Amino acid sequence: MLVTLKEVLKVAEEKEIAIGAFNAPNLESLQAVMAAAEEMDLPVIIQFAPVHEVHNPLALMGPLMVDFAKKAKVPVCVHLDHGDSIDRVKFALSMGFTSVMYDGSTLPYEENVANTKLAAELAHAQGADIEAELGSMGKTESGEGVGSGEDDETKIYTDPVQAKDFVARTGVDALACSFGTTHGIYLKKPRLDFSVVENVRKETNGIPVVMHGGSGVSKEDFHAAIKAGVRKINYFTYMDRAAGIAVQKWAAELKEGVPPFYTSVTAVAKEAMKENVKEAMRTFARQD
Repeated sequence: MLVTLKEVLKVAEEKEIAIGAFNAPNLESLQAVMAAAEEMDLPVIIQFAPVHEVHNPLALMGPLMVDFAKKAKVPVCVHLDHGDSIDRVKFALSMGFTSVMYDGSTLPYEENVANTKLAAELAHAQGADIEAELGSMGKTESGEGVGSGEDDETKIYTDPVQAKDFVARTGVDALACSFGTTHGIYLKKPRLDFSVVENVRKETNGIPVVMHGGSGVSKEDFHAAIKAGVRKINYFTYMDRAAGIAVQKWAAELKEGVPPFYTSVTAVAKEAMKENVKEAMRTFARQD
């Protein structure tokens, strides 16, 4: 069932949980996420980020994602993650995405406001919703990258007072906030400031806060973030890593003389991703 971002975030708000947002750079990851959501009987957000264009283009994956969502037994939002231009936002909307993120977090504040407002108007005109980012989670959005924990000099924590102005002027439906998480693999335990989330929610009359850089965060910290007001959690790096580890183990256990086949590799990877996503969804839904 294809739904909007606001529809799934409404469920999250009512149940005081977070909805998992999982990247789908290829068919196997898309299949894994959808299978996990249906087995868990939970709403889900499937998303595609520009960094994944090196694997498959948005033009190929976008229609697949929308088609899978329409046929799903659970509510599914199809989301553009870290949209880096207005043209990319328009392209995702043209394919039927029900949510887009415009990420102008590295731009000067007023330019971020202006571009985000335009992106919001475009999304809302199509009946879609929009997420934006204020602050910075770090250098990389790709699952292949490595975050550097709290020492990443590119991080800029979100200012709750500025968030109030930003939300009022842009009309966004969700806000990605920087409160100590990092994209990629953590090199050290993150120190998270949940008061940032609480104060953003307070200043903005309860806007749903989005957590980027969620992979590698402890269950306890996930639950604390959700309690503070996080309602969408982006997750990909450890899902991707789980597939790699499973394939590595499978290859090491092959009997001598038995040839490996690519279709077997993808089956192993897909199953590992599905189980990893299910574990993440249990955590986000506070079922563990």
